[in-house]
Amino acid sequence: MRRIRVLIVDDSVVIRRLLTDILAQDPEIEVVGTAPNGRIALAKLPQINPDLVTLDIEMPELDGLQTLPLLRKDYPKLPVIMFSTLTERGAAATFEALARGATDYVAKPANVGSVAAGMESVRVQLIPKIKSLCPFNITSANVSRPVVAAAPKTTLTKPVNKNQRCDAVVIGSSTGGPQALTAVLSRLPANFPVPIVIVQHMPPVFTRHLANRLNQECALIVREAVAGEALQCGEVLIAPGDFHLEIQRQGVAIRTMLQQGPPENSCRPAVDVLFRSAAKVYSNSLLAVVLTGMGQDGKRGSECVVQAGGLVIAQDEASSVVWGMPRAVTEAGLANKTMSLQLIPDELLRRVAVARHTALTCERIA
Repeated sequence: MRRIRVLIVDDSVVIRRLLTDILAQDPEIEVVGTAPNGRIALAKLPQINPDLVTLDIEMPELDGLQTLPLLRKDYPKLPVIMFSTLTERGAAATFEALARGATDYVAKPANVGSVAAGMESVRVQLIPKIKSLCPFNITSANVSRPVVAAAPKTTLTKPVNKNQRCDAVVIGSSTGGPQALTAVLSRLPANFPVPIVIVQHMPPVFTRHLANRLNQECALIVREAVAGEALQCGEVLIAPGDFHLEIQRQGVAIRTMLQQGPPENSCRPAVDVLFRSAAKVYSNSLLAVVLTGMGQDGKRGSECVVQAGGLVIAQDEASSVVWGMPRAVTEAGLANKTMSLQLIPDELLRRVAVARHTALTCERIA
């Protein structure tokens, strides 16, 4: 079984050595080269033929953002993981990198107290992502795929009541999620008749930038959720980093609740937490969507949705960047439909159009 070949691109000698040492500890990964800037990295690519590239954003001569379009011309499917800082500037640059073709990102350690703690922080983030994006020597649980399927299709896995009402949509996503969320939300109209609530696995600061970027690219109003606000039709709320997002009925309104309970599936926010709370509130009028991502977050929450009589849609393998979360839901028999990302927006529009009536959850607060 051959090892995953990684090229590290960073202008810092210390960071290059740190990443090399971290990856050398894993027998399935091999660092085949390093480069101090994008220009040198592009020259090395045809020589060393890596399976994955880690790419810093700020570098001399040719930085990460400038490198990405040039890299994508010749290597459209090569996984690229950005190495980002957990700052306002770092978050903005990371989203620009994702828009230019980066596959995912890892946060540089900050305020961790020691070199050892910093290395562990990077190791925990980076190694699972490398393995999920390079599937040839691991199980297919987290197989990397092109974002757009060649032949979009729908697989009906459980019976669907054609007249079943939908009063809210909840969405869970992780690796590849920002691109997938853009693909779905940008095709929904401003008058979408039910609220949408989302958990995307991201740290603080990054979730606010995600909401702002989606708000600019979509007709819907997209915001990072705050505690105690009422869900509104035509609005999308995104769980803030490091907070679980729940929804609760309070009188005639349904409102958000933020809490910092223990991580679930090693995540906070966790998809399971949102889905579980939404199932209690909406029961059989809830539609849950599980998009691309590593791991199994969303599986237990989908169980709650199914038990309450709601519907579950999972993104299919061909259109997922990483088919981990939607696979867990599909193989557990919880998905009513497994669909290409391209078909999910139209499916949402069909579902919310079924048996639509004015609902208390969608009344505008005066």
